[in-house]
Amino acid sequence: MPSDNHVKAALSLIEDKSKVLGLTIGTHENVQPGTYLPRKSTDQQSEYELTKTTAAQEPPKLSFTGANPTSTYLVVSLDIDAPFTSFRILSPILHWIQSDIRVTSEGALEFDAPFVANYIGPSPPPLSAPHRYLFFLYEQPADFDLTAHAPAGGKKLGNSNRIRYDLDAWAEQIKLGPLVAFNYFTCN
Repeated sequence: MPSDNHVKAALSLIEDKSKVLGLTIGTHENVQPGTYLPRKSTDQQSEYELTKTTAAQEPPKLSFTGANPTSTYLVVSLDIDAPFTSFRILSPILHWIQSDIRVTSEGALEFDAPFVANYIGPSPPPLSAPHRYLFFLYEQPADFDLTAHAPAGGKKLGNSNRIRYDLDAWAEQIKLGPLVAFNYFTCN
């Protein structure tokens, strides 16, 4: 089982309102930590639906008022309750890694660089209790090499590389610093 030090640190950080990552997903703006969102309202396809189509998914819009405009950021998103909250044998599942995120003058976080792991939306299996979808924001290490971590040619990351994702090991490998901001929602 992957270690979960980053998850524990993030969940303890959520009490500090100045560290809440602004999150807009689907039709929901300014999602507050722990908010329940029905899957249909997140305007996303499930992992199961993704295996049948190549349609792109829109990643959430991000903002952070405490962001340094001269810094570059990286976001990681995980589902920590797969496949069921009481039976997390597949957890965590990687849902997104985006590097080269810049801050706009309004505090929005924007990116146009290729992803490290393409975004996949919420997708708990039928009859599952709500899953927690976590979003971690970090300052990107100065020597981060996108080409060393992203699939070649902008291909989508396969499901086998997402299951039981070890954020702690990857963070150590790329020398990721402390968590800057965090948010999460629940969905089923």
